[in-house]
Amino acid sequence: MDYKCHCSLNDNMQSNAILYNILSRADGDSFTPHRCHCEIRRTVCLKTPNATCQVASDVLVKTIHFMKSLPAFQQLPPKDQLALLGSCWAPLFILGLAQERVSFEVADSPAASMLKRILLNCHQDTEARREQPTLVGVHKLKSCLQKFWSLDLSPKEYAYLKGTMIFNPDVPDLKAALFIEGLQREAQHALREVLLPLHPNDRGRFARILLTASFLKTITSNLITELFFRPVIGQADLQELLAEMLFSR
Repeated sequence: MDYKCHCSLNDNMQSNAILYNILSRADGDSFTPHRCHCEIRRTVCLKTPNATCQVASDVLVKTIHFMKSLPAFQQLPPKDQLALLGSCWAPLFILGLAQERVSFEVADSPAASMLKRILLNCHQDTEARREQPTLVGVHKLKSCLQKFWSLDLSPKEYAYLKGTMIFNPDVPDLKAALFIEGLQREAQHALREVLLPLHPNDRGRFARILLTASFLKTITSNLITELFFRPVIGQADLQELLAEMLFSR
């Protein structure tokens, strides 16, 4: 679907009157700036952040634990482990959400005060530079979860699929790229083999699983970070926290 925002003209007309409206409000009435209602720009946040972030944190811990539990992964050079972590943690997390059948709802993000944004020169602000979760991004995520739920994968199918995601030889600057490529082939073979006794009459299931997994690439790690973990970690760097979790004993 091609998402296009049609609010640009309204934004241009509104921006010319923003400062005037702010400075001329001597009666104390609050001024509500124009907010885009197009899905591609409409920013959202979790409706129940406390409960959802706790569940998301549990899924993330299980995700890192799964990676650490793989003997083949532990044999890789630390730099390769770190590179693979950066590449696969978000897809693995989404698979974890699907496997745990985690559902969540979002609401419109509260609008920042326009006067505050002007005075703080928000284009210089770190938080403002982050890509905020949008409704279209959340729709992509929920659509991906629905696709996996419709497949109704078994725990073994999820495990071997995660293996194919972890051992990605296309990640740049890997020292053991050939070894990792072999591990990915082994994971794909194991996934195909486990399907035979589970779904003997469904010869197209392997292709459907891989096709569904390809949709994971359309969901950015930034969306996952800002939606599920920013309310918990604040200004901290999630990548650094993940690295600490990976190499901790």
